[in-house]
This record gives sequence, C-alpha cells and structure tokens, in this order.
Amino acid sequence: MLDRHKMAKHFELTITDDGFTAMRKTDHIDDEATLDGFYVIRTPVPATALPAAETVGAYKSLAFVERAFRSIKTVDLEVRPIHHRLADRVRAHILLCMLAYYLEWHMRQALAPILFEDHDRAGAAALRRSIVAPAQRSNAARRKISSKRTADGLPVHSFRTLLADLATFTRNTMAIDQTPGETFLLYPQLTPIQQTAFTLLAIKPQK
Repeated sequence: MLDRHKMAKHFELTITDDGFTAMRKTDHIDDEATLDGFYVIRTPVPATALPAAETVGAYKSLAFVERAFRSIKTVDLEVRPIHHRLADRVRAHILLCMLAYYLEWHMRQALAPILFEDHDRAGAAALRRSIVAPAQRSNAARRKISSKRTADGLPVHSFRTLLADLATFTRNTMAIDQTPGETFLLYPQLTPIQQTAFTLLAIKPQK
C-alpha cells in the first residue's frame, strides 16, 4: 500500500517478527505541505538568457508537443501500428510521418483564421494576468467559437473537416464522345471557404 500510493517517505516503520508500528514524520509532512499545489521548475540556462517567465512558458509549451504526438500516433497520421519488420523501413516510416506532421503544423498556422484555433496569439497573451495563470482565448477566438463563423461570415472548421471540404476540389479529365482521343481538364468552381483556404495557403488552384 505504501508503494502504491507513494507515501512511504512520510512514515517511520518498525517491522518485527510478530508485528509492526508506524509513525508519521510530522516535520517532513509539514515541509512538503508548504509546497502543495506548486511546481518548481529549474534550468541550467542563466536568467540573463532565459528569464523566469520565459522558462515557465517553455515548460507550458510542452502541451503542444503532447498534442503533436497524439496527432502523429492516433488522430491524424496514425503512425501505429507499424507493419514493417526491417529497421530501415521502420525509420523511413517514422520519417515520413514526422514530415507529414511538419507540413500539417505549417498548414494549421496558416489556416488558423478559419479553424477552431486562436489566431490572435498576441490578444490572448494580453488577457493573461501572468505566465502561471490559466491560458485565455482572445476576444476574436471567443467570437469565432460562439458564432461558429469567421469575421467574413464563413463557417469555422476543424482541421479534419476542412481537409474533407478541400478534398471535394478535384481535377477531372474530360472527353467528348465525338472526339474520344482528345481530352481536357475541368476543375469545379471554388466555394468561398475553399477560396479562402487556398488564399491563406498561398495556393493558386487551376480554374
């Protein structure tokens, strides 16, 4: 029980052949109680190079790393299960998944104005009392989430639903019965949300 709940450090145990006694280490418990609810973050980087607030910010940014691993392993890229057996093929598989996430990250940054993501980072930071206070959404993000519409009146998407919407923009090779040997390309008309997405990504699709 002591090992399971990691409380052995708070007790002095005396175990004999016919019994045992346990005494609380009150001084030790009181010392730890003063730090209940606090994290202590240490770094070898000098304060002149990385001030305390930036140190805490760097630690909190680990949440983005955890989201990246979740995206790679399950939600978007599904790196697992890996069905390769040779080491070179496994490394190549992981490399391709990392490159895919690198592309996804840049796309998310560019497409943030039409996604359920806060695209006004400066505004969100200004609403935060301090780096240790809970993160806040910017006013622009609050409006976007509550109305589910962008400032231009377009529907707001998740990254996955936006990709599904963009996937409907296809390149069609067409032919006419009278001249089957001659073909031409036909592209559908862009919807407003598709046009905005391509503009944000600096892509000029064919028309």
